[in-house]
Amino acid sequence: MSDPLPLSVYRGIVGRAIAEDLGDGDVTTRATVPDAAVGRGALIAKSDCVIAGLDAVRETFAQLDARVRCGFAHADGDRLRAGETIGSITGPAAALLIGERTALNFLQYLSGIATVTRAFVDAAAGQIVILDTRKTTPGLRALAKYAVRCGGATNYRSGLHDGVLIKDNHIRLAGGIAAAVERVRQRGTDLKIEVETQSLTQVEEALAAGADIIMLDNLNVATMREAIAKIAGRARVEISGNVTLARLPELASLGADYVSVGALTHSAPAADISLEIEVAASDGVVP
Repeated sequence: MSDPLPLSVYRGIVGRAIAEDLGDGDVTTRATVPDAAVGRGALIAKSDCVIAGLDAVRETFAQLDARVRCGFAHADGDRLRAGETIGSITGPAAALLIGERTALNFLQYLSGIATVTRAFVDAAAGQIVILDTRKTTPGLRALAKYAVRCGGATNYRSGLHDGVLIKDNHIRLAGGIAAAVERVRQRGTDLKIEVETQSLTQVEEALAAGADIIMLDNLNVATMREAIAKIAGRARVEISGNVTLARLPELASLGADYVSVGALTHSAPAADISLEIEVAASDGVVP
């Protein structure tokens, strides 16, 4: 399990999600559910998955009604089989119904990321470190990267401020790899300098410039193998571009240090999870 996110990171995100869904009130629940009704919901995994986002579920219901109680039998990072119960949620029935979709949206989205991530980590078999990217849904990056950690992979940059990555556009605008690296050094930084390369010539230029990490971007396997031999431990090596589960075992065997996978966060399918609610009491007392 990854270290939990501070509440301050997601409290506002949850609040905005509730407001987006609720508007000026849940007209269906208001009309059909007695005020005193108490419900008990079972969170059930409907597909094999790795769980992530339980704190966001808890916070969703806490913001709606402090009387809601969440009892989870599993923790973020746990691997579940289809049909297993994740836990129970008990409280005023109206709060459970109002929060159901928002809570599930968080849980399904984040568990989907964690599930795909675990598949890549398993396929790497410890031969290479799986990294995520900045290809995340705007506003949800902290949650998405938390889900990546729940899946067992490693976060790369959280944003533009905490990592130097000189990409093709930087190289063109700076006037070449050597010029770009030198400009970074002139600014003064304790951060490792990574350079994206798209040919063996660029690999040689990055080595000559003293790059700490060299990214091999969208190169074929033969060229990557030659590049890694040429680098020979003088810099860390990251593989990027067109990384799929099917290709990962071969890529992991090449001897690179890292492989970055945008698919972890930009196209992970949501996990299938449901919240089945039934009446627990009719007198307003939460058992």
